[in-house]
Formats: sequence, structure tokens, C-alpha cells
Amino acid sequence: MAVEQRLKTGDGRPAGEDAAGSSDDSPHPARSSFALTEDQQLFRRTVREFAAREIAPVAAEFDETEQFPAENVRKMADLGLMGLTAPEAYGGSGAGAMEYALAMEEIARADAAHSTILTVNVSLVTEPLAKLGTEQQRRAFLPALCDGRMVGAYCLSEPSSGSDAANMDTRATREGDEWVINGTKNFITNGGVAGLYIVYVSTEPSQRARGVTAFLVEADRPGLRAGHKESKLGIRASPTTQIHFENCRVPREHVLGEENQGFKIAMSTLDGGRIGIAAQAVGIAQAAFGAARDYAKQRTAFGHPIADFQGLQWMLADMRTRIEAARLLTWQAAALKDAQQPHSQQAAMAKLFASETAMWVTTKSIQIHGGYGYMREAAVQRYFRDAKITEIYEGTSEVQRLVIARHLLRDE
Repeated sequence: MAVEQRLKTGDGRPAGEDAAGSSDDSPHPARSSFALTEDQQLFRRTVREFAAREIAPVAAEFDETEQFPAENVRKMADLGLMGLTAPEAYGGSGAGAMEYALAMEEIARADAAHSTILTVNVSLVTEPLAKLGTEQQRRAFLPALCDGRMVGAYCLSEPSSGSDAANMDTRATREGDEWVINGTKNFITNGGVAGLYIVYVSTEPSQRARGVTAFLVEADRPGLRAGHKESKLGIRASPTTQIHFENCRVPREHVLGEENQGFKIAMSTLDGGRIGIAAQAVGIAQAAFGAARDYAKQRTAFGHPIADFQGLQWMLADMRTRIEAARLLTWQAAALKDAQQPHSQQAAMAKLFASETAMWVTTKSIQIHGGYGYMREAAVQRYFRDAKITEIYEGTSEVQRLVIARHLLRDE
């Protein structure tokens, strides 16, 4: 079923739309360089309505308890989000990168942790599986990943390697028709709750990046074990663990793509994933901006709403300007991906600028709230904590600058 068909009310009217239309404090599509289609506008409104109804009211509770939001993940799947870009033939929604960016922003605006679960499943698991998997692999795993019966996880980082991802200690050796995996992967999103792990392993250690192979490993396969759940600064409802492999046997048929081509798969997958993280950062920043603007209108000082003071007005103006710039960079990268054009540099630029924007905007939002913003009851402190990870995962800001610079200095 096409994603647009899922996003209708019972009478066929766009969800969230009435005679007066729906209010929207993000830029109108007609004013941007990327005019959204009617279907995309409908999609955006519907995801926003869903996130406001189902996710925002429980976001603080899940952050406090660090509980995995299993029921909401199933609801996201029912809406077609967990398999957003996967082909319809395998239970996906068949949408593009622009819809993915729109969904990530709206879900992150309600809660970044929910959007982290979503982005890993969509961009880091279902997309490479749909693109590179065999027919048998697609039919075995994609339907369950799309309909919410399982979530996926992406295993690249290790305790001794983060940005230097090719420096792997995890090894796989051939034994007949099986591969035997030993080692540990670190900081794995959805670790311990995932049903399928895409694992990048060294199969030719002397070749470093040229000797990495990607494997599809089910969570219940003997020899795979999740470590303890990490206690994190932010995105606390999204579980993060180590994943240990101890003589974990995987059949040859579970190699994703070609042997020793795994590093290329991992890096190209991250290009698309960075679009999602950029959109996530925009969503966090948008939430923090909205909270700051509303508070500034309500809070009084010296007999006036603090929004009357020019210094604060300038802060809000700068916040909004940076958010819109970050959004347009994100949409540019998504549009290039949808057009099947090179987008590695644009994705890196979008993630770099959007993540640093999120950190800046959330900091200013707390400043506008003053002492109240520093209290745990305030949503803005959660936005601040959630924003920081966008500068780190799927490539730190320093790595993004390296990617951008390499493109700039590459010989024409």
C-alpha cells in the first residue's frame, strides 16, 4: 500500500486538515526552493499530528524511565513509517528520501529517541537490505522490519574504533558453508531489542577497509549476545548496548552484497543516514525554538513580556534563521538522493550544519527560559541533551568536515 493511502482519515480527507487548514510554524513549502507536492504536504501534516498525539505526551516519561517505546514503534509501523523507503512488494511504503526527511523532523520534534529508533530501521537496515539483498534475504526480513514485528540494528563501531571504522578487531573466518564471527561491536542503537543486525566484520584483516564483509545476523542466532544497556545523556528511550559475538555461525547465504565489499556498503549507507540525522537535528531545534518563543510571550519582566525586549527578539530571529537554513540543506541532500544524484557532500553539509544548529538553538532556548529551563521538568533541557548526540553519531562533526573537504579538494 502506498504511503499516501495510509495517511488519510476515514472519510478520505487528509488527516489533521479542516476548513481552515492546519497551522504550521515551519516554512511554507511555496517559500522554499523545494516545493513539496500535495502528497508530501499531507504526509508531513499527518506525521506531525501522529507525533503530537501519540509521542509527545509520553516523551518525558520514556526519557525518565529509559524504557523502549515498543507500542509506539508498532504504531509508527502501522502508519508505514518503519518501512518508509522499502519497496511496497516487501511491505514497505515505497517513499523517497524527502518523505524520510520530513518524517524524521516531525517525529524528532516530538521526541528524538523515537526518531533514532526509526532512522536506524529505515536508513541503516531496510534500505541496504532492499538495495543489495538477495530475493531470499528480502523476503525473509523486510516484511517483519516494515510491519513492526522486529526492528533492525547497524553494527559498525567497536570499542577501539569509532571514526576510524576500518580498524576492526571483530573477525569472521570461513568454515565450509558458514562464517564464524568473533568480536564486539559498540554503541549499537536498538541493541538488545533488535531482531536483525547488519554486522560489518573484517574477513581479510590485512586489507583493512577492502577486507570488510557485511552479514545479516538474527538476534536469536547462537553466539550473539547483547551487553548491558548504556545509561546515556540523551535519547534515553532508544536502547544502546554492546553486541558480543562468540563463535557465532552465520551461513554464506547471509552475506549482504559481495564478500569484502562491506565497507563500501557501510559508507554509502551512512550517506543516506546522515540525511535522517540532519532532519532529526532540525526537528529537535524546531521544538526548542517553539518552546522558547512561547515562553517569551508568556513570561513577564519589568512589566512587559520578555518577547518585547530587542535582545531576546534577536535571539529568536537567529534561531529561526539557522533552523530554516538547516532544513533547506537537508532537503537539498534528500532531493539529490531522490534524483539518484551524488549526495555524499550535501548529506555531510546538512548533518554538520543541522547538528550544530540544534546544539546552538537548544542552548539559547534554555537561556531564554532562564532558571526554569535548567529544571528537569522543562522540556528544553531534554532537547538540549538529545541535541548533543547529533554532533557525534553517524560521523562526528569533525568527520563531516573531512568528508566535505575531500570533495572540495578532489581533482575535477
